[in-house]
Amino acid sequence: MTHYSSLITSLLGRMDMLVIGENIHIISPRVKTAIDEQDAAFFKALAKKQANAGADYVELNIGPSRKRGTEIMPWLVETVQDEISVPLSLDTTNADAIEAGLKKCKRTALINSTSAEVARRNRLFPMAAEYKSPIIALTMTEKGIPNTADGRAELGFELINAAAELGVGSDQLFLDPLVLPISADQAGVQVTVESIRMFKGLSDPPVKTVVGLSNVSNGAPNENRPLINRVFLVMLLGAGLDAAIVDPLDEKLMEAVRIVESQDTSTGVGKLLCALYNAYAAGESITPDDVDMSDPDQVAIWKTVRVLRNEVIYADSYLRV
Repeated sequence: MTHYSSLITSLLGRMDMLVIGENIHIISPRVKTAIDEQDAAFFKALAKKQANAGADYVELNIGPSRKRGTEIMPWLVETVQDEISVPLSLDTTNADAIEAGLKKCKRTALINSTSAEVARRNRLFPMAAEYKSPIIALTMTEKGIPNTADGRAELGFELINAAAELGVGSDQLFLDPLVLPISADQAGVQVTVESIRMFKGLSDPPVKTVVGLSNVSNGAPNENRPLINRVFLVMLLGAGLDAAIVDPLDEKLMEAVRIVESQDTSTGVGKLLCALYNAYAAGESITPDDVDMSDPDQVAIWKTVRVLRNEVIYADSYLRV
């Protein structure tokens, strides 16, 4: 597929992917303990590491936090914002906590997130308009996540219209099709890719797109997760992804982004990743002809592409088969 690499590059132009650093997340026992102990030094250091590694936003994910969210979020904002030069992303299902955090932000923050649930979007879209904040909208309702790209695109269109009615333009909106684990919904992986592709055609100017990347490898062995994540990310970037919630401290992941954005084919792995990106940008995929089968790293990428495309049944041992 590399024969059209230069054509794809010239036609698409390139906007660097926005990196939303995921490491301050309540699911981490260390983060939870640091919140309970109000360990400011821990959060300042972790925020700095992510910003220095290339994060465009540093996310503060405090989970539902129904009881203390309005205390925790503003404290976290004030703790880390003067330590870094990039803005924050505020992630909680507690809308009051998001607003409490926004009031303390010195830079325009990202709101993560609303959904297509009417009560939630009617609360958060006006908040985004008031604070001029970009906002992530999940293509899900109280009934769950549609299992087709068409279904997610339909919800995406509904969200775009609802946002516009409440003062949020498509240039301020990020649609998230919701990534499901390959270990639980292998066929759904490519549904997510096609949803990203479809979202880009829903509005003019095109709405932005975002995913929580690491969800795709949830449940996979820890040694396989980074590879699954970065191969899937290259596919998504080819389909038009604008932003991703990722671990910016994952050097191989950040290097994969650099490779495809700069079309760096100076190594065998770089050539293959660029071929994969360009194939997905053209609505195609790579073939065995793109892979040097004598290179174990390229073979691992090829095997990962095949399971992500649902061409081979996923198993935790897929790299050893």
